Amino acid sequence: LNQSTITYDTLVRAGVKTESAFVPEKEGANHSESPPFAKGSRGINIMPDTYLDGKDFGPEKYDLLVIPGGAKGADTMSKNSIVQKLVRDYLEADKLVGMICAGSLAALASGLPKQPLTSHPSVKAQLEDQYDYSEEPVVVSGNLITSRGPGTAFPFAFTLVERLCGPEKRTEVFKPMVFPPGTPF
Repeated sequence: LNQSTITYDTLVRAGVKTESAFVPEKEGANHSESPPFAKGSRGINIMPDTYLDGKDFGPEKYDLLVIPGGAKGADTMSKNSIVQKLVRDYLEADKLVGMICAGSLAALASGLPKQPLTSHPSVKAQLEDQYDYSEEPVVVSGNLITSRGPGTAFPFAFTLVERLCGPEKRTEVFKPMVFPPGTPF
């Protein structure tokens, strides 16, 4: 879940309009109430901003779609037909798609063509035959940016900031976050 919160926070610090969406296990449910807490794999609860739907999250409204990790959540998201369509729509519209940890399973479920990517080691076997699998912390393949897991969340987030806002904004956001000297990202 920290992949999601670190990415969200870093994008907000860069001035990017950011919105999180709850993806329910069952598609087509009525969403007249506020979304429930999303429970991370380690039991941490996060309150999403809204429910996911196909019409309010398209590439005409946003420049970036991020699919976070977490075993159960990544499985739910990658199997969701709205998520799959959004992944394809964003890439077809020349917009950015980020996937981190087991969230990279969405590349396979969305039918993305063979290209470089990475993921959490726990889902490597599901991806390595279909893609040019890498164990680099962050892999950029055109507009698809993938990363490995909780320990690579900051390099992933800063790569997204740089792609969206430029290297100057990345530096501007990085400095006040007070990383130790010599931090390699």
